[in-house]
Amino acid sequence: MADEIRAEMVANVWKVVVAEGDSVSDGDTLVILESMKMEIPVLAESDGTVTQLAVGEGDVVQEGDLIAVIA
Repeated sequence: MADEIRAEMVANVWKVVVAEGDSVSDGDTLVILESMKMEIPVLAESDGTVTQLAVGEGDVVQEGDLIAVIA
């Protein structure tokens, strides 16, 4: 079963930490968002492999936008 990781707020993608095909563990940082001068890490919610990375550095995400899929 795949987990879709979605943005919880409007923010800029400051840094992408993982790439498609990377193995991640529950709690690993996937990307770091920036909003109002604050850095907000987006964490993996399960162990698995990043099968889709839907954002790149400099992108702007809206609340609910897909960030990554972990399978």
